[in-house]
Amino acid sequence: MTRSLPENYREILIGLGEDPDREGLLDTPLRAAKAMQYLCHGYEQSLDEIVNGALFASDSDEMIIVADIELYSLCEHHLLPFIGKAHVAYIPTGKVLGLSKIARLVDMFARRLQIQENLTRQIADAVQQVTDAAGVAVVIEARHMCMMMRGVEKQNSTMNTSVMLGAFRESSNTRQEFLQLIGRRSKCHNYNREWRASGSRICACAPLSGSTRTRSSTSRKC
Repeated sequence: MTRSLPENYREILIGLGEDPDREGLLDTPLRAAKAMQYLCHGYEQSLDEIVNGALFASDSDEMIIVADIELYSLCEHHLLPFIGKAHVAYIPTGKVLGLSKIARLVDMFARRLQIQENLTRQIADAVQQVTDAAGVAVVIEARHMCMMMRGVEKQNSTMNTSVMLGAFRESSNTRQEFLQLIGRRSKCHNYNREWRASGSRICACAPLSGSTRTRSSTSRKC
């Protein structure tokens, strides 16, 4: 941590009309700087470091899902938190990734200044890069403090984003199987059409739910 970070927080307190020398705020600049450094420690991590060689040979070619991975990130527009869950699936082609590595990968990208759309894409691309999977799917559901604490102040809104790659983008059956397994069967009639066209989807129609790993043997042919 640079020396200027606590000093900048002290200037913020002064700019807000506070007295940084009063008892309750004496150590606040340093505490806030340490907290922000922790919340953004994903910048100090790399994909190779996270995976750490945890790729294992496997004959499985069935869908693998790690669901309900809690995530905490900071909106890059207002530096306010957004909190939610990620559901990550891939179809292996000879190698599987260590279970905890999926969650660590989600954390690495979440612990940066983000927007949810980019976060979803970055996770999907990273899983694809590491596993060379036949398909990757990522869905994130999150509540954004920048929309709840300020601005429009809507307390019950949830943002849902998804990225579908490979088999999940090309096959509506594979895509629907994934959505059923994570309990997110879409009510939007345009989901399949838009996913096939773009590989990604943003929606606000599904609620937040309540880490589970699922293997499915259902046919994935269209």
